[in-house]
Amino acid sequence: YLAKQSSLRGVLQDPGGCKGLTGLVEEQVRICQRQVEAMDAVKHGAELAVEECQHQFHSRRWNCSTLQGLQVFGKVTIQGTRESAFIHAISAAGVAFAVTRACSRGELEKCGCDRKIRGVSPEGFQWSGCSDNLSYGIAFSQAFVDNPERSRGISSSRALMNLHNNEAGRKAILSHMKVECKCHGVSGSCEVRTCWKVMPPFREVGNVLKEKFEGATEVHPKRVGSRKLLVPKSARFKPYTAHDLVYLLASPDFCDWDPRRGVFGTSGRQCNRTSPAMDGCELLCCGRGFHTAQTEVVERCSCKFRWCCSVKCKQCWHLVEVHSCR
Repeated sequence: YLAKQSSLRGVLQDPGGCKGLTGLVEEQVRICQRQVEAMDAVKHGAELAVEECQHQFHSRRWNCSTLQGLQVFGKVTIQGTRESAFIHAISAAGVAFAVTRACSRGELEKCGCDRKIRGVSPEGFQWSGCSDNLSYGIAFSQAFVDNPERSRGISSSRALMNLHNNEAGRKAILSHMKVECKCHGVSGSCEVRTCWKVMPPFREVGNVLKEKFEGATEVHPKRVGSRKLLVPKSARFKPYTAHDLVYLLASPDFCDWDPRRGVFGTSGRQCNRTSPAMDGCELLCCGRGFHTAQTEVVERCSCKFRWCCSVKCKQCWHLVEVHSCR
């Protein structure tokens, strides 16, 4: 919901501003009050999560479309499906990523670069520079993003599922940290290299979590002593790790409009007539068939370089076929 706000600055300048942010639980309001300066990064992390989700699923029946209102993704987020698992993972990762980036840029008073990595590495380079302080970003994400689940009670199967997937999202960043280096020496020789650790691009995090979505494990709650655990629903399923996504309920087919379940359907969606994949008209339209229309497209064409120094193009019109699901 924070991702949908035009700006937080006006709201947060008010002394009681954090309480005016709809949808936050009490502890999240307290974190906001203690670290108002971090809330722009939280909002940016939420925006990153929505954008990445929509990029990863743009050609699927469920395309991560959003609604106005508190339940941004509709009821999908509270149904315990693998789509819900992805939303929680990418959201927790988005907040950790954005807060870490704000630390490295010097935008937050309470954190900066990670200076703990020092000395010479086994490979012979000198650790220096501004390493991304991911440990701070992860700790902030754990405190802020996980709190609604913890306040629900750890005995809730849905809370256990969401907490696990939140952590898997953060681990997708942690396990793909990269080393960047700079050479020092006469005439650009690399006599000395100084290196630091940086986060992967967020697109890479999204790609990793999309793979985890495809291989997510269906689980069910099981009492082990005094603890409630989530275990694979079938003995044929491989044990899941802390990096994997888990879900409790099978997904709907997302074919038909069903507002009660938060499903928007695929009617009117554009499809690819020649593709056998999920973006193809047969699968995306769920066997209902599709409409074909012709639309006029304007493109630059016959471009020529003119000395000096411009490029002159003509405008060309041509018709293309557009296919949309019935």
